[in-house]
Amino acid sequence: MNSDKETSDKAKGLQSDSSGETAKKRNLAPLVVLLVAALVALGLAWFLTTITSHKQESSQPFTAVTEITEKTYDPAVWGQNFPLQYEGYKATSEMQPEDVVQNTEPNVPADTRATKTHSKLAIEPRLVSIWKGYAFSVEYNEPRGHEYMLTDQEFVKRMTDFKQPGACLNCHASLPQVMDELGNGDQAAGWATMNKLPYKEVAKHAHGPVACIDCHTPGTMKLRVVRPAFIEGIKAYKASVGVKDFDVNKDATTQEMRTYVCAQCHVEYYFKGDAKTLTFPWTKGLTVDDAIAYYDEAGFSDFTHKDTGAEVIKAQHPDFETWSQGIHAQNGVTCADCHMAYNRDGAAKVSDHQVRSPMINEKTINASCLTCHHSTATEMKNRVDTIQNRYLEAKNTAFTAVQALIDDIVAAKAAGNVPEENFQQAYQFQRKAQFIVDYSFSENSLGFHAPQYSVKILNEATDYARSGQLALRGVKVENQRTPDSYNIKPVPRPGVLE
Repeated sequence: MNSDKETSDKAKGLQSDSSGETAKKRNLAPLVVLLVAALVALGLAWFLTTITSHKQESSQPFTAVTEITEKTYDPAVWGQNFPLQYEGYKATSEMQPEDVVQNTEPNVPADTRATKTHSKLAIEPRLVSIWKGYAFSVEYNEPRGHEYMLTDQEFVKRMTDFKQPGACLNCHASLPQVMDELGNGDQAAGWATMNKLPYKEVAKHAHGPVACIDCHTPGTMKLRVVRPAFIEGIKAYKASVGVKDFDVNKDATTQEMRTYVCAQCHVEYYFKGDAKTLTFPWTKGLTVDDAIAYYDEAGFSDFTHKDTGAEVIKAQHPDFETWSQGIHAQNGVTCADCHMAYNRDGAAKVSDHQVRSPMINEKTINASCLTCHHSTATEMKNRVDTIQNRYLEAKNTAFTAVQALIDDIVAAKAAGNVPEENFQQAYQFQRKAQFIVDYSFSENSLGFHAPQYSVKILNEATDYARSGQLALRGVKVENQRTPDSYNIKPVPRPGVLE
């Protein structure tokens, strides 16, 4: 009996304990719910605050520490409001170790540069031959970062040993201040004065390399073009494709401007007329054949070749025109997309103002190429190397052909038994052939900006040079190309879908 009672008592005790625990849980439940709700509310508040903060960062990506106006020429002042962009801008002074050459023999006493970079004349000695009689045959070096653009031009032998027009500074100085000073506030007058004055006169008004004010509107930071040559050049090109009265600073899209601000300088140009007005030869289009047609029609030549007597043209640096013939241009990829890839600063996107090749390292390849290409940095580097190696092979073949033509003309002159008519036709082929190889070599991507186009025009140069050799020997050659040659369609083949 006692045992049954003890069992009963224990059961009652368990029931009592169970009821107590249940009651405690019931009492705690509201507290748990409140705690969870509070945590959720705090998390939601943090989330909303972060979104609001990031929206503010995105809409106002900088703090206006100082006022910036059209007279704020010094990029360091802009850097107070835009420290990250200014940091990148100053980093254009950094060089890859393999590109550094000690400046052991300055051209003039004022040349205090510690370093220079490699000579293009040493890389491609045949340049000396095709430019015989012109200042570029004396010194021509690889380009360096924007930080060096003014000093490298000021102290190159083309400037120290030869007379050059002030128009040369269009691409090597921050231009608004130069035009303001020369025109007493009237930039149009300053531009006209700058072009025709001697280089050394204008250089006194050049206070530094390209700066913030050359590409951005103070206050809004909107991209803009300040160089009159590009404003007129792009207007002429747009007219050639049916777009009348194009005003780049009003009509261009933001994406277009991400190329156009670079194209103010990275282009082919010449000095027009007695006023030496810097002009882009774009009225017929942007291809190398368009440029040749333009110069032929204008009767323009840069110099007379010292050895052959041919009237020839010196190309500049047609990066924009070459890019415009490539697949990236066709797909809306701009200069800035590759050479000034975005970095993140909080919610804001900041363009990398170091402005360099995306092939520098894995980080730059990731930031530029791999935003579009589903690949690896190594695969992209190998792809670019393949394109550039093929270009270099075609370039070497073309240079060999042009040099052979020059040698043959010199030999024929020495022999004295070639009719003048043959020489005249050979001169025309030399003019075209060497302009194309010069144009291609002076473009800075080693064929990458438009691989197929670059190899194609080098093949044209080779063909022109060989045709010149035939013409010199009295063989009648019909070998004229027009811009329509770029629109040749492949012949359909059986079994190949159109």
